[in-house]
Amino acid sequence: MLKLFVTRPLPEKVLEALKGRFDMTVRSSELPMSFDEMTASLRDYDVVLPTLRDLYSAEVFSAVDAPRCRLLANFGVGFNHIDVGAARAAGVLVTNTPGAVTDATADIALTLMLMVTRRAGEGERLVRSGGWTGWHPTQMLGMHLTGKRVGILGMGRIGQAIARRCHYGFDMSVHYFSRSPKEAVMETSWHPTAAELAAAVDVLVVAVPGGAETRHLVDADVLKALGPKGYLVNIARGDVVDEAALIAALEAVEIAGAGLDVYEYEPEVPEALIARPNVVLLPHLGTAALEVREAMGMVAVANLVAFAEGRELLNPV
Repeated sequence: MLKLFVTRPLPEKVLEALKGRFDMTVRSSELPMSFDEMTASLRDYDVVLPTLRDLYSAEVFSAVDAPRCRLLANFGVGFNHIDVGAARAAGVLVTNTPGAVTDATADIALTLMLMVTRRAGEGERLVRSGGWTGWHPTQMLGMHLTGKRVGILGMGRIGQAIARRCHYGFDMSVHYFSRSPKEAVMETSWHPTAAELAAAVDVLVVAVPGGAETRHLVDADVLKALGPKGYLVNIARGDVVDEAALIAALEAVEIAGAGLDVYEYEPEVPEALIARPNVVLLPHLGTAALEVREAMGMVAVANLVAFAEGRELLNPV
């Protein structure tokens, strides 16, 4: 029986599916692993189920000679916290959990779009503070989302799910940036650069994978192109957006507002963002529904079982 290390507490349904199939150890802490814990996991276990912020860097792999571990079955679709090249060089396979997160993450994108354009965060704080004096015709006027132009930075599974919701739910025209044009079930407009996309839309939604290739893809030039009436929404990875440039753009009123579920130095959130009324801040809720986290876990289980049985992995990266 293979020895399995699970780096965080997971839903009970997922752990039950693993019991009896593996000699399993579940780490009790909800915090990311330390360097020493990660090297120990590679040394002492056959397979590991890690997740976001368990930073399996090249340095971690180089610190372990001939690791016992042969598979990191990542819990999550994003895997930029794992140096996949270093893992392969060490003989360690990596899988992820695409598909299971698509709709939930797209839903959070729409949540943020509505909250920031309709000033829902500001309104909720006003009511809770006791400062609301009642309805009047010019109170807290925001942007009407229906019929506007959405720009989707990254037209993968999640980007396409966002596009469907925006087009069919809010009659929005869909613009997007990706490496090359993609086929879609609705009419779309492809733009060759992120800045050109930003200049053409009312709301720019970031939905690209994280990693070195997309770090600071949304920079000062993109934000300036979005313009003083445009909104930014990020449900991807925090470092896709240059956070310092975003703060500067907000302070200079170069954009109208932002809705964020992820942050460049998560879980640290700059006070400059917290203080701004036109910024909606969520604590990385993209997949935070029980059935979604269970579905993610079951995909990781399927990859672990396939490896244990010598079958082809379902979601290799």
